[in-house]
Amino acid sequence: MRKLKNNEMKRLSAEEYKLAEKLPVVVILDNVRSLNNIGSVFRTADALRIEKIYLCGITATPPHRDIHKTALGAEDAVPWKYVESTEEALEVLKSDGYKLLAIEQTESSTMLHQFQVKRDERLAIVFGNEVKGVQQEVVDCCEQCIEIPQEGTKHSLNISVSAGMVLWEFYRQFRK
Repeated sequence: MRKLKNNEMKRLSAEEYKLAEKLPVVVILDNVRSLNNIGSVFRTADALRIEKIYLCGITATPPHRDIHKTALGAEDAVPWKYVESTEEALEVLKSDGYKLLAIEQTESSTMLHQFQVKRDERLAIVFGNEVKGVQQEVVDCCEQCIEIPQEGTKHSLNISVSAGMVLWEFYRQFRK
């Protein structure tokens, strides 16, 4: 088998992306520190045609060379908005009809593989800080927490890895 060249992949331009149908999913980054993680989430969001990214708290915003380094231009295609307060962003999204989900380990989390996407729902998914996770005040605003099963010695995954796993699973379910 032969590896495809970039010009053979029929990728959308940034303008075509903006007009294309999106997954009814919004990503909220709650105080994410690493510019590389932010860029990686942009790139994943682009690949899966996520509707929008909200950058909250200390989360940096484009344009920034370190975000661009991992986003590779996805920050120019995927719509984004900065909101200082994650809780404020969630309030707006809830009033717009989004179901609010946090990716966090709680006493009543639903395991990712057990969560069932409803095709008529619009989802807002919060990913948290690399060290502290999603703030408790933000968890309190959410309707449900989703947990990624982990069976090793560590208690967390890198936020960009978590975003890739969760967004892929939601993409898979929406596109069935």
